[in-house]
Amino acid sequence: MGHEYEYDPEKGRNMIAALLLGRKGSVGFPEKNLHRVLGHPLSWYPMTAAKRAKLVDRAFLSTDDERLMDLARENDVEVIERPAYLCTKEALGEDAFVHGYEEICRIAGEKPDLMVLLFCNAATLLPETIDEGIRVLREHPDYDSAVSVSRYNMWSPWRARMIGRDGLLYPFLSRGALVESSVTCDRDSHEDVWFADVSVSVVQPGNLENIENNIPPQKWMGNTIYPLKQEGGCDVDYEWQIPGVEWWLKKHWFKSGEQEEAE
Repeated sequence: MGHEYEYDPEKGRNMIAALLLGRKGSVGFPEKNLHRVLGHPLSWYPMTAAKRAKLVDRAFLSTDDERLMDLARENDVEVIERPAYLCTKEALGEDAFVHGYEEICRIAGEKPDLMVLLFCNAATLLPETIDEGIRVLREHPDYDSAVSVSRYNMWSPWRARMIGRDGLLYPFLSRGALVESSVTCDRDSHEDVWFADVSVSVVQPGNLENIENNIPPQKWMGNTIYPLKQEGGCDVDYEWQIPGVEWWLKKHWFKSGEQEEAE
């Protein structure tokens, strides 16, 4: 990275930084990050969760979108202008997280104790979940990360199919594995299936400094991962997901007065 930052015992612990990703281009759902959901842009929710989390010191947004930059500044979120090569549809989120982390170290002049990684299109998140993840990693510094997960047994790999070259459907898993298993058409006939819903990942900085050593596909999570269980979490890639996000926000987010303020 070109810089080394040491813990300052007189100052106390180094900061905990939140980093949001949100780029301008979206093929499946254009301008999804600014799509209004219950009175707010979709990205307002993860921004606000980061700002309201009691254990987060500073929040940053990495983007190439001027409108997202304006929204961030309105909500006291610091802006990192993401370079063009990290704004293509082929660019990987892990590379944008590494770039943002290095920029935060440069801007702040210190290496954060922990990083809270968020996406502008993932609104299914509460400030309390962020704080829980931070507490878990403080209590277990040997963990690489604490990430939000949701149970989706209906999308188990046991039930998944792929289309072969002949245009027909085949099991995603091997036929032998399916035959030898006790799985049935009942979606709960196997162990629960938990998906990382990427609403939040609280990670050790070393994950980003040595990202190639970690488990794909979400390498920023590291290898020793603690689950922050929630219900119905998701990142929005298609417009049909919006009603589910609205349901989640009505059930989990809005407290007295906040619903009226948003509408």
